[in-house]
Parts: sequence; structure tokens; C-alpha cells
Amino acid sequence: MSEAEIPAGPLGEALDRLRERFAGSVLDSSFVRGELSVRILPSALLEVLRFLKHEAGFNALNDVVGLDNLKPPAPRGTGGAPAPPGTAGPAGEPGSAAPVPVGPSKRFTVLYLLYRFPEARRIRVAVDLDEGESPDSAVAVYGAADWAEREIFDMFGIVFKGHPDLRRVYLPDEFEGFPLRKDFPLEGKVRAD
Repeated sequence: MSEAEIPAGPLGEALDRLRERFAGSVLDSSFVRGELSVRILPSALLEVLRFLKHEAGFNALNDVVGLDNLKPPAPRGTGGAPAPPGTAGPAGEPGSAAPVPVGPSKRFTVLYLLYRFPEARRIRVAVDLDEGESPDSAVAVYGAADWAEREIFDMFGIVFKGHPDLRRVYLPDEFEGFPLRKDFPLEGKVRAD
């Protein structure tokens, strides 16, 4: 983001202060449609959230959202036709049976949507995670993160370190897999009895 694009007011000030205080942890930022988005290192998550809440005034957590950045296998041939069965090549090549990452360089992204009352300012904090990487739970900073982190755990399998009660909320404990992952079979999993 160029200096000319930095918004004036509370969002611009928050971004300047974030860049100053967490210089090595702020990876990217953008300002679109009146909302500031900041991508940070997962290791700085709790410090950044505490700063945004207690010093920058973002006193409400609207939501925590999980995203799977996996790209489906590339189609083989022309016209976007799917690859015929049994023609899988190495991951990422046409005909591949294994999805490949797209967008952020890591498998998952967790977004923290923060709100500042009474000015109605919004900031989106994103952390990218590899498979098996566990971010710290935001519950200690924003109690409202409790249920959303449990949903993300249930649907994506992302484990939040330090969560006070991390367990499934929709699916039974014996359910295998995570339905919102892009590599979860569309037909579900059939139990072999």
C-alpha cells in the first residue's frame, strides 16, 4: 500500500501505529471500501489484537472466519473438462488429483473482523497458517471469539492454542474429517460397517 493510499483518521492512525510497533509482523495492508485489512504473522496475533483493542479502540470482535486456500485440481485438456479418472500427474499439473494452494502461500487463513464504536470503523486482521499450524486463541482478548473458534475447529480442523473449551459444536465427536475443507469429498464420508 503506498503512503498516498493510507486513509486519514482512526484507520490510518491504527495502521501507522501497527507498522511502527509490529514492523516485522505486518506483512501486508490494504484499504478498500472504507475497511482496513492487515495481514500479520501468526506469532504476533495476540499482541496485535491486544493493541487494537486496548490502544486503538477496536472494542468489538464481530466474527472470526476460517478460509481454505486450496485450489481444486487443474482441469485436463481444453474447454475446462475435468481430468479423466486415472490420469493424475504431480500436484499442480493438469490432470492432477491433488489440489494445490492458491492465493496466500499457506493452506488456511483466519480472519478477525474488528469494529470500533462509536465511529463505526472496521479492520480485518488476517493470519495465514500451514496445515497443522495452530494460532493462539483470541478468547483471552475478545471473549466473543469462543464460539467462532469452535466453529472453525469443527469445520476446518484448525486448533486454537489456549482455547478454554475447544470441541466440536455441530458434528458428533466421532465424525471423521472437516466438511469445509476443499478436499473433503462432496458426497461426504461413508462409514464402512
